[in-house]
Amino acid sequence: MTDSLEPSLVPDEQPVAPQQPQAERASDTTPENPWPLSRLSQNMHAYIAKVSPTWVEGQVIELNRRPRVTFLTLRDVNDEVSVSVTLFAQEAARAGDELAEGQRVVVRLKPDFWMKTGRLSMIGSGIRPVGVGTMLERIEKLRQQLAGEGLFDTRHKKPLPLLPHRVGLITGRNSDAEKDVIRNASLRWPSVEFEVREVAVQGVNALREVTETLHELDAHPEVDVIVIARGGGSFEDLLPFSEEALVRAVYAARTPVVSAIGHEADSPLLDHVADLRASTPTDAGKRIVPDVAEERARIAEARAFLQRSVHFFLDREQQMLAQVRSRPALTAPETVLIHREEDIDRLRSRALTAATAQIHRASDVVAQMRARVTALSPQQTLERGYALAQRADGSLIQDATELDPGEKILVRAAHGAAHASVESTEDSNI
Repeated sequence: MTDSLEPSLVPDEQPVAPQQPQAERASDTTPENPWPLSRLSQNMHAYIAKVSPTWVEGQVIELNRRPRVTFLTLRDVNDEVSVSVTLFAQEAARAGDELAEGQRVVVRLKPDFWMKTGRLSMIGSGIRPVGVGTMLERIEKLRQQLAGEGLFDTRHKKPLPLLPHRVGLITGRNSDAEKDVIRNASLRWPSVEFEVREVAVQGVNALREVTETLHELDAHPEVDVIVIARGGGSFEDLLPFSEEALVRAVYAARTPVVSAIGHEADSPLLDHVADLRASTPTDAGKRIVPDVAEERARIAEARAFLQRSVHFFLDREQQMLAQVRSRPALTAPETVLIHREEDIDRLRSRALTAATAQIHRASDVVAQMRARVTALSPQQTLERGYALAQRADGSLIQDATELDPGEKILVRAAHGAAHASVESTEDSNI
């Protein structure tokens, strides 16, 4: 045996592996080294506690009052987004009875993570309803902003078609506005067709449903004009028709849009951007289609005007034909020929007289010239007793001293010629 003591190993015992330290970061966790759930909850609670409180605006769609706490659901006024909010008794007491479903409120929210159940909640404080004055101020600021961008400029407004093939109507479910538009339009033009879309025209769903339906009808190939109609209501009921999202959607629509919201005194921002603003749904029904009775009257008036114009034209042309027929050239056409025949005879006589006189004058000139030529001719000289002497070659003899004695010459007289021979020459002048 040895003196050293060695630990004996039990066959069924295994060595214990050393425990790994917990990961510092969530990204460092693994299936072999996970976090305890409590640590995740603690970290989330600590992280969410750092988030600063935020003032938000929304609309109360659900309200549940309890003795110690009040639960409400707050929804965004434009988008399909909602959150649950918890108000403690003191905060709910400050809001009082003004807090109700459908109310627009401003509340300060602080997110809170409940570690035991892993639930995220919003703790509300300082809740206050949004008054009419505040909403009016916001709408006025939005109106000035959109006007500055040119959304209300009349240059961008599209003209309504004279006779729409189909009218798109966006209105409330089984509403009087729908009946007013359809009834008045059908009275004016019985064959008008409607593409009706019934949507929420007040409340939290109004903006989304009206905007989506507007896009749908704007893409409809047979809809030539779109009417957005709603009867009268409180200022809060008409707020969806002053929302920026709807105003921009109407501005971007390719189809002309008619606004028929409320009564004459109501003027949401939709009225400013629409291509046509109707004071009431009844007025919209009268303005989107022509009146068949008026159109028939105009056609009858135009037809009568055309008939009068045609009759007047025919009468005037007949009078002109009568005047032309009464002219002497048509009543006695031979008169004109007689006048022209007399003119021709007169001109012919004048031409003959002028030609005869011209011939006589020319004959006198010729006679004078003939007398001059005759007087200057050699024959005339010979007639006066002179004679011409020529050499044998036919040349005239101008210098007698140039002749040789015995040379043959020809002497021409006025009548006949004689052959002679030169006997002698002498130099003498007459």
